[in-house]
Amino acid sequence: MTTSESAAPPPSGLSVFLLALASFASASAFRIVDPLLPHLAREFAVSTGSASRAVTVFAIAYGIAQFLYGPLGDRIGKYRTITAATLLCSIGSIGAAFAPSLDMLIVCRILSGAAGAGIMPLALAWLGDRVPYERRQATLARFLLGSITGIAGGQLISGMFADTLGWRAGFVFLGLVYLAAGGALLLFRPARPDLPPSGPRPHVFAALGTLFRVRWARVVLATGFMEGAIVFGILAFVPNYLQQRFGVSATLAGMTGAMFALGGYVYVGSARRLVPRLGEAGMAAGAALSLCVVFLVFLGAPSWTLTLPAALLSGFGYYLLHSTLQTNATQMAPQVRGTAVSMFASFLFTGQSVGVWTVAQIDGALGMPWAFALAAVLMPAVALAFRHALLNRRRS
Repeated sequence: MTTSESAAPPPSGLSVFLLALASFASASAFRIVDPLLPHLAREFAVSTGSASRAVTVFAIAYGIAQFLYGPLGDRIGKYRTITAATLLCSIGSIGAAFAPSLDMLIVCRILSGAAGAGIMPLALAWLGDRVPYERRQATLARFLLGSITGIAGGQLISGMFADTLGWRAGFVFLGLVYLAAGGALLLFRPARPDLPPSGPRPHVFAALGTLFRVRWARVVLATGFMEGAIVFGILAFVPNYLQQRFGVSATLAGMTGAMFALGGYVYVGSARRLVPRLGEAGMAAGAALSLCVVFLVFLGAPSWTLTLPAALLSGFGYYLLHSTLQTNATQMAPQVRGTAVSMFASFLFTGQSVGVWTVAQIDGALGMPWAFALAAVLMPAVALAFRHALLNRRRS
């Protein structure tokens, strides 16, 4: 533990809750467009592939902005940056609700993505400053509930609003959540929300150089990129796939997001037992097996109901690997932790944008079954390669 960590007061339960609420909104923003692709295509008279730009640009803006927020959080304070970013996100979401065209919707999504980049990664880094590594997994699991719920909430809430009040109401709801979370973070900020750094404040390029010189950091970042590309590239198209193949409503299709979150809750509830029993390498192997089964079920399921338990297993399998990556990301370069965790998020969500674009091309040219088949091979390969790297690192 660094000197700044040992001097940092532990986070209160309220602080963890408010950061989780902001994280809920940020994760919801990622998934809110997924069930809306058919609605956006009809309203703006474009193809589903063109409408999917509203997913892609958010992730691109989110990933690129990490190059700003990580060093900014290290220099001026992580908590202060999180609060400002949460309030800015409310503007982007409300703007999306009233967008008169797809182009304007995309502009608002870019704003939301760029602002949202300052929430989840810096919250992880802020908690990492205050919680010793041996207790960090439990605290991060509590915080993780916000993003898990948001992944489900984005798809499910979006689908429900689309089937009732209209798709624009979902963005209004999201904007109000951002506003409430940002206002509460400002009102109930801790007495010492941001501690001064223990050493000289790193320049942006110096901080990045420090990070990328660490070999293990490069392994974690590359694995995060592939994880985001494969898992979320596929999940972005599952609701649309179910609507087209089985003719279900947007609400029912969005239930896959809820089941993904339920799988995440299963992981959080069992993490205290799983982590010491399986170890990090065992969790990566479990993720490889789980996600392979998931994509094969999506490929061959004769009924949409069978995709629900598969979606639950996808959430469990994803967090087996992701929580291991996330915990390693908070410690791979402690002296520039804000930059390190932000770069992890950048690689993860840039991978997501590449994955969404790639799956859109595969879907348009060959169909979603080919995307599921490729994912069933590639994701286990990525998880097992990370397991191999973990074992090699432990031996060395």
